[in-house]
Amino acid sequence: MAQVSGIADDQSSRTKTLRIARFNPEKDTEKQFMEFSVPVEKWTTVLETILDVKKHYDHSVAVRYSCRQATCGSCGMIINGKPRLACFTKVSELDSDVVTVEPMNNFPIIRDLAVKFERLFDTHHKIKPYLVRDDTELESDEKEFSQSPEELEQYIQFANCIKCGLCNSACPTMATDSSFVGPQALAQAYRYVADSRDKGKDSRLKIIDDSHGIWRCHFAGSCSQVCPKGVDPAMGIQLLRGYMLGFRS
Repeated sequence: MAQVSGIADDQSSRTKTLRIARFNPEKDTEKQFMEFSVPVEKWTTVLETILDVKKHYDHSVAVRYSCRQATCGSCGMIINGKPRLACFTKVSELDSDVVTVEPMNNFPIIRDLAVKFERLFDTHHKIKPYLVRDDTELESDEKEFSQSPEELEQYIQFANCIKCGLCNSACPTMATDSSFVGPQALAQAYRYVADSRDKGKDSRLKIIDDSHGIWRCHFAGSCSQVCPKGVDPAMGIQLLRGYMLGFRS
């Protein structure tokens, strides 16, 4: 185990063991773990411990991150067995002396903790994640498409998606069906279908009315359990099925 020095001079800081999964698909045949002893405070995040290791011990650790405030969705990974955002997860909240970080499930690994997002972005684009309006409406003198608070309430929760991929990582169906559109895309399909300004409901419902679409979801609910923004994709999928079955219009 490597001892990371120079990270914190405060003698009151506690020490935790950080286990980082290392895997390069271009040359490795299996995943291995490297362990580092890192000092932490009650406010230290998992991302901070990883970056400290990169700075003071091993520059080659591959990790994706950006905003560090749970907004961009870049630093999703498996932390102690659960999909989480590393910048949003405090080490003290894990209640463990060992912090194990691994790449997200159901995504191809680029290297170490960084994964490819092509499948997530492709399925997101597939459901037309934008307002669909008639061209003549867009060319009118009307500058805004106003909504009542009640209309806004129908979808605003689902507009909080940051495309971090945690829901897709937690989904058991994503692991068994490489063509499944996934909870992220389905929840976003509901977000636009439920928007009173949108006119693309019929086309979106046709896209997801497929054996690898909405009917492939088994409603495990694991997607909603890991969402850092409270989007609740599982509920969105169930509400979307209401449109599919004609219970909602």
